[in-house]
This record gives sequence, structure tokens and C-alpha cells, in this order.
Amino acid sequence: MKITVHAVGRMKTGPEKLLADRYFERFAKSGPAIGLEFAGIAETAEGRAQSASERRREEGQKLQTHLQPGTALMLLDERGKNLSSEEFAGRIGLWRDGGRKALVIAIGGADGHDQPLRDQADLMVSFGALTWPHQLIRVMLGEQLYRAATILSGHPYHRS
Repeated sequence: MKITVHAVGRMKTGPEKLLADRYFERFAKSGPAIGLEFAGIAETAEGRAQSASERRREEGQKLQTHLQPGTALMLLDERGKNLSSEEFAGRIGLWRDGGRKALVIAIGGADGHDQPLRDQADLMVSFGALTWPHQLIRVMLGEQLYRAATILSGHPYHRS
């Protein structure tokens, strides 16, 4: 299953980018052995509309271009479920084992995700009730994808 991260906004060079890249590279190397292929990060510019709802709509339309039929969609959203690492890995494993060919994990813009996109999502995940900068969300997502690969493969990186 190909996994793509769709992110609104660009990641600037700096320590956060280096750390995020390190975890995404680890995931890219460990995933293929268990049927997970990292297809990269698709960055799109933030919406330019005046209102938050219009910006969410613009950003949601850009994400739609990355969604092919049968693609699982996971949104990172403050209203999402707060999953354990095992549950996160389990969901990815279920989609993979259920025949899904692709998964898009979307990090929304500053205004969040559009309601039609939330309605379409297979899963919404929250990284907690706190508000996190997008740079740190990328680091945390990269680490969780790598951790998911280690959980699914039985590697000792993740110890419960």
C-alpha cells in the first residue's frame, strides 16, 4: 500500500525538517518489507481566500486531486480519535490487508479541514487536545509511521 502525506503549507529548512525527514526516511526503508511504500509528501499552498471556510474549501479541493478511487483517507484533525500507537498501526495494517492500494494522510491548514472532506475521511486522528505547529506534526507523524512499521513487523523499536 502506497502512503502519501498531504500537507497544507511548506516545510522550511531547519531542525524540524531534518528530524521529520529522518523519520520519513526510516519509514521508507522499513515499510516495503511489510507491504507499505512511502510515496512522499505532497505540499500545497495555503488557501488565499478571505474567510476561513473558503480557505478550507480551496485546500480541500487541492487534496481531492490526490484521492483516487479506493484510496483510504486519514485526516489529522483536532476532532479526531486519540489512538494509541498500536491502534494507529492496526488501522494501517487493516487497510493494507483489506486490499487498499493507497492511503493519504492529510495535515490541514491553519483553519483545519473542510466538512465535506471530514465526511469523506475513513478515519480522523488527533495527536491530542493541544494545538501543535505544523512542523512538529510532521515530525510526530513521521515517527508514528516508522513506529507503525516496526509494530507491524514485530521489531523491538516499539516496546509496550
